[in-house]
Amino acid sequence: MKQTVSQTLKSSDTEEFIDIYFYRRIGYWVARASAAVGITPNAITIVSIFWGILAGHLMMYEDIWINLLGVLSLIIANTLDSADGQLARMTNNKTRLGRILDGLAGNIWFVSIYIHLGLRMQNEGMGSWIWLLGAFTGLCHVFQAAIADYYRNGHLFFIKGEGGSEFDNSQSMQKLSKSLSWKKEFFYKLFMSSYVNYTREQELFTRHMGLLITKVRDAYPSGVPLWLSTGFGTDNKPLMKYTNILSFNTRAIALFVAVLSGIPIGYWIFEFTVLNIVLIYMVWQQEKISMRYINLVDNNIATTDGNEE
Repeated sequence: MKQTVSQTLKSSDTEEFIDIYFYRRIGYWVARASAAVGITPNAITIVSIFWGILAGHLMMYEDIWINLLGVLSLIIANTLDSADGQLARMTNNKTRLGRILDGLAGNIWFVSIYIHLGLRMQNEGMGSWIWLLGAFTGLCHVFQAAIADYYRNGHLFFIKGEGGSEFDNSQSMQKLSKSLSWKKEFFYKLFMSSYVNYTREQELFTRHMGLLITKVRDAYPSGVPLWLSTGFGTDNKPLMKYTNILSFNTRAIALFVAVLSGIPIGYWIFEFTVLNIVLIYMVWQQEKISMRYINLVDNNIATTDGNEE
């Protein structure tokens, strides 16, 4: 249990400055305290959901002091979101259900935020068209976060192997979902069905990353070889800043500025313009790197087979 903060992180490659020096440090002590009294990672995740829902509600009002409480509530929610993962790594209590619940929690926060921002803008006199804009922006948000998560876990697969990554594909998740019983494992099967759809969304624009990892798993069943781990990790690391931009901190800062300045629609505009541009660029660059390493893996396999002959 006497682990340092850095030992509870997934990887320094995928952590942002704000995470390392704020959320992870506070989350570490929350995780330590939770472990001492027997609180589980999933319990922390569930508590974070209520803080996130509250944050959305408090951002609905045209009162800066209430809005500040909303900002604080979302910061608490994200701190707990950090703590649940750190606790899971501290106690070696990592489960797929926990990962699914963790992703679901973040989505619930922002569903609450989007609905309450829509209500606020409608109360300010905007027409019903605001809900169409909100739905479109929310859809953009879902794809941005899902694809960023996919690429981040792909990166972790190469630098830390299967054990240090949470990289899943829709086919294997579909098989797992079908093996579960609605009668005996209702909630787990329900979550898994949702997760299958989530992984399919991720794979819509990430074909070459998925193909690369499939090839690597088939060609190197004992683990990612050092030349590939080092090469891909070095070449791909610069793209991790884009996965971070599309995760929590950047959009949270934009949200806080928009809400506290009294221009909540500014957050939605930022979401579907700036963040979509980042998404397109990230996918373009990431798929280029993946295609290059597909060729390198194919060449390595061909060379190895030739030497064996």
